[in-house]
Amino acid sequence: MNDQPFDLDPTIIDRFASIVGDKYALRDQADIAPYITERRGLWHGRTSLVLRPGSVEEVGRIMRLATETGTPIVPQSGNTGLVGAQVPDKSGHDIVLSLSRLNRIREIDVLSNTVTVEAGVILQTVQEAADAAGRLFPLSLAAQGSCQIGGNLSSNAGGTGVLAYGNARELCLGVEVVLPTGEVFDDLRKLKKDNTGYDLKNLFVGAEGTLGVITAAVLKLFPKPKGREVAFAGLPSSPKDALSLFTLAMDRAGASLTAFELIAKRPYDFTLKHGQGITRPLADDWPWYVLMQISSGRSEEDGRALIEEILAEALEQGIVGDAVVSASLAQGDAFWNFRETLPECQKPEGASIKHDISVPIASIPDFIEKAAGVVEGVCPGARVVCFGHMGDGNLHYNISRPVDWRDEAFLDLYHPMNKAVHDVVRSFHGSISAEHGIGQLKRDELIATAPPMAIDLMRRVKAAIDPAGIMNPGKVI
Repeated sequence: MNDQPFDLDPTIIDRFASIVGDKYALRDQADIAPYITERRGLWHGRTSLVLRPGSVEEVGRIMRLATETGTPIVPQSGNTGLVGAQVPDKSGHDIVLSLSRLNRIREIDVLSNTVTVEAGVILQTVQEAADAAGRLFPLSLAAQGSCQIGGNLSSNAGGTGVLAYGNARELCLGVEVVLPTGEVFDDLRKLKKDNTGYDLKNLFVGAEGTLGVITAAVLKLFPKPKGREVAFAGLPSSPKDALSLFTLAMDRAGASLTAFELIAKRPYDFTLKHGQGITRPLADDWPWYVLMQISSGRSEEDGRALIEEILAEALEQGIVGDAVVSASLAQGDAFWNFRETLPECQKPEGASIKHDISVPIASIPDFIEKAAGVVEGVCPGARVVCFGHMGDGNLHYNISRPVDWRDEAFLDLYHPMNKAVHDVVRSFHGSISAEHGIGQLKRDELIATAPPMAIDLMRRVKAAIDPAGIMNPGKVI
């Protein structure tokens, strides 16, 4: 294959470029480079052209021309995805369609508790705009300073707020989507109750750009909590302690329990070792840790009393060995920074094989025990790095190479390790992709292991909406 990706007809390139203007049609490979490699460097694509439209009308014209010419289109927002859905393939036939210029917040409606935003708006910008209006937008991710709403919706992003508020799909009331034909599906409604036929928006939320291009959305807002209390707890025995603590916290706090994160000792230690400006949350070491947040709608005092009551009972029952409640907003932020830093602090330990899985919450302790056995069977001495959103059943079950192994030798075990862990997930009726999506990474496994009828139905939907197969080919299905 030619090293230079000039596989597209130059005449077709010119026609596409004329839609957005030369300034927003990137042809130089130095300018294109950031759009064809994802953040972990696992996928490197090729393209002759990146288009950066500035309006929905321009997106529609691009899609009409793509259908006319049979040109594959890869929609891309912040390029922070972890499964390769936003990266073109190596053929050079794809055009990358960046939504980053569609970055307006169109409306904040505090009475309806909604915000209408375009696909290129950065998640943190939405959070800050909601906060300024006296509201909360609860979607929260480690990449929130760079990820964009279009990608959040296309991947049905999860994050740390799912326990209380749901994932991206549950936070979306309406969408605006440009179809492969260039037609615009305008469903930007603010209705919380609407039983008028199929829920069409949810065909596109979570579809990873394989059915159409999300250009805008109506998102839910919530009242800002009056108080936020964050606790870091050390558990004396096993994840069964965490399950007991979660049950206790749910019983006492109900909807006020807005986060419950499980952290094993190894990622905790990695973060103390490699994290910059990290403060040790607890004086002593424990086998497992929990970061828990209570958000009170009444007052700071109410939230603090509630979290202290939960921890006092947990200490009395022996399911918590030690705990600290944040003494200030800054300390609460520091606890969260510790949690968000975990993934980066695994990198200095060498190559890793990562799994984004979910199982029923009650099965988490048994899953962790069973999965540890199969990991050891595939690679004796491999180091399990387990942490995640226990409150919604989602674990990042990552495996770092043995200390004395070379990266390349460990990564040769990717497929057997992946299969072994995912087989355990399936034995608990779980999911092999809890919040990151399918993309390129898990496409073949999804097709091979999902119920045949599910695959058939997805392919029928794909064929009906994108019969020419130009929407993000090679991804998901």
